[in-house]
Amino acid sequence: MKSIAITFLSLNPEKYTTMNNIAIFASGSGTNAQNIIEYFSNKNNIIINRIYSNNKNAFVLERAFKFNIPTQVFDRNEFYKTDKILDILIDDQTDLIVLAGFLWLIPQNILAHFTNKIINIHPALLPKYGGKGMYGMHVHETVINSGDNESGISIHYVNEKYDEGEIIFQAKCKINKNDTPDSLASKIHQLEYEHFPKVIHQILA
Repeated sequence: MKSIAITFLSLNPEKYTTMNNIAIFASGSGTNAQNIIEYFSNKNNIIINRIYSNNKNAFVLERAFKFNIPTQVFDRNEFYKTDKILDILIDDQTDLIVLAGFLWLIPQNILAHFTNKIINIHPALLPKYGGKGMYGMHVHETVINSGDNESGISIHYVNEKYDEGEIIFQAKCKINKNDTPDSLASKIHQLEYEHFPKVIHQILA
């Protein structure tokens, strides 16, 4: 698996001349989604234009409502058997799709249209601890039980397999002998909040 090194530059929002539209896909609470929304709230030419979810009860939809961001809820049939979601993404002139705790694989029709324009964040240092079922506390429990002395986040492009796309950025944290899955999760969340919006910004620069 190749890794792309990103050098963070001094980002000046005023240099952008065209609007960049971000779509966020999330299945649950949406803390990362809200962090991204807040980060871009004062970036004049980058907006979150819609929140998508496969879970009608996901709290991320409440967060979207709070920020007056349109939402789209869909079921498995609409996502995998029709072009409904792809058509909405195209109609919205979406420039980048961000997966923030989204638990389904992206279907081929969306992958084909948005090549290298879909990114995901994973709460471990890929290629370790990725794959189907490896999300949230499942990851942190596995990492703690492994005896590893570090963990971190991986931001990567999305392909047709779970967590196997090209890595864009990684950040690490130490695991202490008294760490638990909960304490490790807290460290990982801080890395996510610090780095995910910045990497998105750099990709759109």
